[in-house]
Amino acid sequence: MFVSFFPRPKLFFLSAIVWTTLAMAFWYGFAGNLTGSSTPGGVGVAIFWSAPSLGSALILFTSYFQVQVSVAINSWYGPFYDLVQAALSKSKPVTVEQFYSELSTFAGIALVAVVVGVMTRFFVSHYIFRWRTAMNDFYIANWTQLRTIEGASQRVQEDTMRFATTMEGLGVNLISAVLTLLAFLPVLVRLSSNVTELPLIGSIPYPLVFAAVIWSVLGTGALALIGIRLPGIEFFNQRVEAAYRKELVLGEDDPARVDPPTVSELFGAIRRNYFRLYLNFMYFNIGRIVYLQTDVIFPYILLGPTIIAGKITLGSMNQILNAFTQVRTSFQYLVNSWSTIVELISIYQRLRGFEAKIGGEPLPSIETRTEPKSL
Repeated sequence: MFVSFFPRPKLFFLSAIVWTTLAMAFWYGFAGNLTGSSTPGGVGVAIFWSAPSLGSALILFTSYFQVQVSVAINSWYGPFYDLVQAALSKSKPVTVEQFYSELSTFAGIALVAVVVGVMTRFFVSHYIFRWRTAMNDFYIANWTQLRTIEGASQRVQEDTMRFATTMEGLGVNLISAVLTLLAFLPVLVRLSSNVTELPLIGSIPYPLVFAAVIWSVLGTGALALIGIRLPGIEFFNQRVEAAYRKELVLGEDDPARVDPPTVSELFGAIRRNYFRLYLNFMYFNIGRIVYLQTDVIFPYILLGPTIIAGKITLGSMNQILNAFTQVRTSFQYLVNSWSTIVELISIYQRLRGFEAKIGGEPLPSIETRTEPKSL
């Protein structure tokens, strides 16, 4: 899976992490001082042409550029919602030109986001398909060793496709989550300076950062525990589907195959395994939906004392809520991706059987394990 595309995967990924760390340290520690300061409170498309933003985008590729778009939009929230609050409360005169000028600023930022986002997805898709091509060529070159493994054709054709597609989605989201966290943590610390205490807890340093980390870690841990059986069940799903498909394919050429008792037994295994999967996903979805619905009002609960005390404006509140959501969502990467990760683990386990066969190693234990007969 990895050696086919990255001949020395450990060295490649380690060097990529080290280089990214050094590059970020250089730009944020030194290169950021090479540019002049921007206009206080000013937000617009020009934010992307400044040396720190452009340098970061070039170093961390277009993924970080998209994160910078989110940062720019968060900065836009403050003056826009303060303008709305001033207009609604009649605290100061607001013209139609000012209102639509702020909307045009957002349109400019959104246009950048659309162009960069579409191009990023386009190039990432091509890059990931090269990974599938490398896996396909690697397995076909070793086909004589692999053809005897259960569902070999399905693993080469379908599992490599699903592995590449799933890695594309999870990989892009993971990079985005990490870079969003790096970008928005300082923003959240700065914006939450007026939030001095949390309900039930009281006054602590960096209260919103503390709350985002604890809330996300608890949610991730709880849902991972509830869904711990899902990867194995998904693996068995692929096995019973492969056995049923193989019998049907053989029946196309041999009229003696696909007899009713055999087909009924094979499909019965599919039905039993899917019902087991549905039941376990029901437990998982109960926990996930309860957590995510509570998550919607969680930041308002935290900001309750601050809002009631009138310590922040509407614009500041929206900036804080957006920054808090970005940080919290980054920490919740596993929560939001768990169903996809379950699928990826099952695919990985199936392809690991290929890797073991090629290397002359014993097959993973799950290859010889029989699926349970009961739910």
